[in-house]
Amino acid sequence: MIRQITGTVLLLWLLIPARVPASADEGMYPISEIGKLDLRSKGLEIDPAEIFGRDPSLIFAIVSLGATGSFISPEGLMITNHHVAFGAVQAASTKENDYIRHGFLARTRAEEIQAKGMTARITESFRDVSADVLSAVKPGMDFAARSKAVEKRSKEIIARAEKDNPGKRAEVAEMFSGKTYVLFLYTYLKDIRLVYVPPQAIGNFGGEEDNWMWPRHTGDFSFLRAYVAPDGSPAEYSAQNVPFKPKRFLKVEPRGASEGDFVFLLGYPGRTYRHSTAGYLSYEEDVRMPYVVDWYAWQIDLMEKMGAEDRNIALKHAARIKGLANTMKNYRGKLKGMKRLGLVQRRREEEKKLQEFIAADEKRRTLYGTVLSEIDAVYQEMRRRAEQEMIHGYLRSSVSLLSSASTIYEAAVERGKPDLERESAYMNRNFAQTKERLLLSLRNYHEPTDRAIFKELLKRASKLSPSHRIQAVDEIFRGDWSEKAVDDYLAAAYASTKISDPKFVEDLLGKTADELAAVKDPFLDLARALYPSSLEIRERQRADRGALDPLYARLYDVKELYQGKSFIPDANGTLRLTYGRIKGYSPADAVRYLPFTTLKGVLEKTTGKEPFDAPAALADLFRKRDFGAFAHPQLGDVPVCMLYDADTTGGNSGSPVLNARGELVGVNFDRTFEATINDYAWSEEYSRSIAVDVRYVLWVTQKFGGAEFLLQEMGVE
Repeated sequence: MIRQITGTVLLLWLLIPARVPASADEGMYPISEIGKLDLRSKGLEIDPAEIFGRDPSLIFAIVSLGATGSFISPEGLMITNHHVAFGAVQAASTKENDYIRHGFLARTRAEEIQAKGMTARITESFRDVSADVLSAVKPGMDFAARSKAVEKRSKEIIARAEKDNPGKRAEVAEMFSGKTYVLFLYTYLKDIRLVYVPPQAIGNFGGEEDNWMWPRHTGDFSFLRAYVAPDGSPAEYSAQNVPFKPKRFLKVEPRGASEGDFVFLLGYPGRTYRHSTAGYLSYEEDVRMPYVVDWYAWQIDLMEKMGAEDRNIALKHAARIKGLANTMKNYRGKLKGMKRLGLVQRRREEEKKLQEFIAADEKRRTLYGTVLSEIDAVYQEMRRRAEQEMIHGYLRSSVSLLSSASTIYEAAVERGKPDLERESAYMNRNFAQTKERLLLSLRNYHEPTDRAIFKELLKRASKLSPSHRIQAVDEIFRGDWSEKAVDDYLAAAYASTKISDPKFVEDLLGKTADELAAVKDPFLDLARALYPSSLEIRERQRADRGALDPLYARLYDVKELYQGKSFIPDANGTLRLTYGRIKGYSPADAVRYLPFTTLKGVLEKTTGKEPFDAPAALADLFRKRDFGAFAHPQLGDVPVCMLYDADTTGGNSGSPVLNARGELVGVNFDRTFEATINDYAWSEEYSRSIAVDVRYVLWVTQKFGGAEFLLQEMGVE
């Protein structure tokens, strides 16, 4: 039976064991766990059933936008982060209408513009499907076959759910690797529009210099609106659509919060890895993250130089730079945190004690004796292949034209298969979105940048060891890796390709693999030549998952025996709750950070140059002490950002920060630099998350943006 998110709280007994840790300060709890948490004793004033259990509960106000957002009016008005909406703002911007630099405000519904590429999902129901998924795994299967069987059965479950629930979107989420799987059913809204976006000098004040840092003074918020067909059903963008009416929307508390207040967040956090072994952490610290940091830094430097003198080029690169820079700084923080904590060594010591526990009992030795060593062996093999696989992957993702050609060719191959046997992006339910994203990406194409990125990756490919060469690339140059040979190839490829033409690409996306064989294009030729090695890599990675999933399932079992308590699954993009208090912290000896920053601090940081170029109107309003109703009574100023010790990670961007009464007091957008390690470990001492204070959101919207009508729509007097 599907557990609807109405009525009495229904628990997933297979998803999470019945016991939870005595301390609830750490954890991104699935919604099924809310009834087990003593939130009243922590400071919650409303009935926990108000969050999840009553109809309609607060979770109906929360949406997944890739990150998180929430409804704040009965007319489909949503709030999320400026950086979450950034890609859509970029897609709508031109040199003449530069919404990134100047912001955007729709004073009427008719002026609201399409947020291209954005969708919103609302969790409607869930049920455990572990037995169904795992029944596809048969004795004697090799590791890759095991992964394929799980993937296919999950697709079958999704297809049945969507057939039985027309208009809904289904997903199967793996909660504990190789052990528990849950089917989620979503309302899927496809017409999202921009309503108010502050200028970059507010929404991204401090830029990458302040990213992941405290004190922070960034007004990282934007307003969107969801639309549906006149009959209320989800629909593609259309002028005839009407605002969506959510079952529940959040009440905005214009008085905000104070230090020490209880707060909780609802949202869709991405991946965490707190149950991973030392072998995985070591792979991340030594191999993957350093490579990604280096490669992203190289691309950012290139794109910033390319756009330095031309705003049109800068606009093309803006969203990509922002995404790369966010990940790069996050990884740098993680690497620093892992070293500071000695995380790998600490995990090895924990595993040594666990191994001693296993060895102390014959039954445990039989069941679990080699689990840790077998897991470690998989990660050792991944290390050996890592550089080749990363370069191969970046050729197909970082080079815009090769990425487009790869999607075109793979689409033709995959769409010749039965729907359930296709890679997910090419299934009927997903292909329209895959096509839309590809065509949108071509808007940001800049040949000199693309050519420079391609050249750098070819240079890196030329240095791979003999046992890890990329054959399709080697066959182009046949041993001549001179700069002239590379430049000549690139010049000829870019001169003769038509992959940068959206009409040509759209036409190719409708062709079969046989029809594509007659199309002569250098990037399509290379995509075709790379495809066999792409399949080999995909198969190896499936085999890795097929090996690791049952091993981790056994590891979870023995860890619960050893610890004498159960634990919650790592975050995986599904709806979660986390909670804590408004609280400062001490990152170093003799340093103490307070939990609020203010408008005064924005002006103290302002230099007049990006990224510290706050609009002059903010200074004028400050000098006039024109704070309206939004000054903090103790601070005597408008609070801008705030700190709290709730447990968050990527994907919680845009999560509403709610007070003890379930009212909106902030919008989560970041963590402190010390807390970038949250994906692997959480600490009450240093893990702090950052939100833009609702008082700053309302003050900017009203006083700076002149959008009093939005406050009225939110019910703020």
